[in-house]
Amino acid sequence: MNDITIVGGGLGGLTLARVLHQHGIAATILEGEDSPDARTQGGMLDIHDDSGQQALRLAGLHEKFLGIVHPGGEAFRVLDRDGRVHLDLPDNGDGGRPEVDRGDLRRLLLDSLPPDTIRWGAKVTAVRALGDGRHEVTLAGGETVTTGLLVGADGAWSRVRPLLSGAQPAYAGIWFADLELHDADARHPEAAQVVGGGMLFALAAGQGFLAHRETDGSLHVYAALRTSEDGIDVSKDALLAAFAGWAPELRALISDADGPVVARTIHRLPVGLRWDRVPGVTLIGDAAHLMSPFAGEGANLAMLDGAELGRLLAENPGDAEGAIRAYEEAMFPRSAASAEVADSSLDLCFRDDAPAGLVEQFMAFADEAR
Repeated sequence: MNDITIVGGGLGGLTLARVLHQHGIAATILEGEDSPDARTQGGMLDIHDDSGQQALRLAGLHEKFLGIVHPGGEAFRVLDRDGRVHLDLPDNGDGGRPEVDRGDLRRLLLDSLPPDTIRWGAKVTAVRALGDGRHEVTLAGGETVTTGLLVGADGAWSRVRPLLSGAQPAYAGIWFADLELHDADARHPEAAQVVGGGMLFALAAGQGFLAHRETDGSLHVYAALRTSEDGIDVSKDALLAAFAGWAPELRALISDADGPVVARTIHRLPVGLRWDRVPGVTLIGDAAHLMSPFAGEGANLAMLDGAELGRLLAENPGDAEGAIRAYEEAMFPRSAASAEVADSSLDLCFRDDAPAGLVEQFMAFADEAR
């Protein structure tokens, strides 16, 4: 097996390294952050049975994963701008999409790897092809790493992607104001009641709130707005003005927020992005198929990509190119289907009659399940 270098220590890269490790194959992850605790890892993730959980089964970690699931996290509420409840679904406990803290999931994967798998503080600044399927990776400071198999698991603004495609992420026309309300039950009881035990969608035409309860008792809130990029303003006054006329308990998700407001612009790659096979290099996760979060598939697909690529490399020890080709042939249509769902779900959530479209979709799912 060629020496394997993975650029990016997120969920996809870690899952790939874990599956390879299970099969006795060493890989090196180059991660730009200085340590596992360099920053918080974001909020809750719903891990789907047919993608993220399948990846964890392939990684031999599913049982441990079940131990970090947030009980009750699959509860789901849909409100309109006046605070009227249109849908209120409890966590039915079926485990199809259990919620887990992203940081806990990353720690589970990190702890499953030999300590020397990850080079922390290894920020990649450039990559180039050397011929015969080998590539050179340049790190900040000038050090270079040469590898026989290069995997870009480095997210939306991947340094590895240009080896395969000239595609760049484009603004999806919507951005999130990222807000936190700490110790919600004690300090923000009305907000805690509005959000409930799991996920909240409060929607209107072109704007809304997406919020969920985290395992530490805080509320993680995204105030979503469809605007041009030059219309982004993260001040609380500007956000409250944008949500003028909304129910007071929903506006309080902005006014009562703790700490600074952070802007999260939503970008996406072209739906159905493909590239011709280039020897010695491939992409997984957002580097390959960045999409909006409205399919809930980003982390799930990243882990499934990593697990499937690792499995195929292990099953084809003398034919890395054949393994990568098989991986890409399955990944391209899988990710395209999810990206189409993400685009249509984004439009559905913020169309003129919102939240009607989301409610109709969930009722249709319920009828189908019955």
